[in-house]
Amino acid sequence: MSAFAAAAAAVTCRPDEPFMTVRFTLCILSLTVLAGCSMQRLAVRGALPLMQGGIEAMNRETDVELAKAAMPASLKMVEGMVYADPDNARLRLYAAEGFHGYAFAFVEPEDAKRAAGLYTRCRDHARAALQPTALREGLDTLPLDELRERVAHTGPEAVPALFWTASCWAKWAQMNLEDVTVLPQVERAAVLMRRVLELDEGYYYAGPHLFFAVLYAVRGPVLGGDFTQSEKHFARARELTGGKVLMVDVLQAEFLDRQRLDRAAFHARLVRVIEAPDDLLPEATFINRVAKMQARRLLAREDEWF
Repeated sequence: MSAFAAAAAAVTCRPDEPFMTVRFTLCILSLTVLAGCSMQRLAVRGALPLMQGGIEAMNRETDVELAKAAMPASLKMVEGMVYADPDNARLRLYAAEGFHGYAFAFVEPEDAKRAAGLYTRCRDHARAALQPTALREGLDTLPLDELRERVAHTGPEAVPALFWTASCWAKWAQMNLEDVTVLPQVERAAVLMRRVLELDEGYYYAGPHLFFAVLYAVRGPVLGGDFTQSEKHFARARELTGGKVLMVDVLQAEFLDRQRLDRAAFHARLVRVIEAPDDLLPEATFINRVAKMQARRLLAREDEWF
């Protein structure tokens, strides 16, 4: 479309010149194509409030199986809208959040390879929402010091794109830990998330604290991890969410309690999650239902791990 429009723009739309029929036809065709593209974008942007309502409805969903069945079609619809309006940062972030949620809740426990591919999509959508372009294009190649400097100049408006890029990047890395080239990429993701932590520590249910809580636990003391720092981040996440987001406890059991070989804490924490009220936080009902589902799965492997 862009190449055709550029060629058409070079033709003056005046039907009184030589070859007027060809030129006039080309002008009309180019304007029709451009108008069609504009109408597509207008339609997509007009639908964004409805999409926000859909996301809020999904977050309140009580039936996990219904959510699992509905999400793939919703994700493909969002990607179709992205195709029509690829520079729409808000739409890109909807796609990133959706792919992350679907992969985390339903794919990762059964198929790490497929989950890695979905986390890659998630990261790419979030990365497309990053501004300025220099930051977006330099994530993989800039020296770490320069990357830190550029990220330090981002403001609060960059928090969603930084958060989802880092989250999806780190989850992709988690699915590929057998590859030694992955570890440097985790540090790049951490650079982005540290800025989110500085700008809005409570973003997405204290997500920045959960990121570092898991990172410090997974690495362990030998690889630069720190169990004490991990515990502090989990505690702060619990404080910021009022103890109403059960995923905090699930992640602490899976990554910190398990790393410490603390079976009693692992077991007690997951039992508390399962027994927690279903209406603990209505706007995070789906997340809490997924947390209960994952708590049951982790408890089923307790004898294997301890």
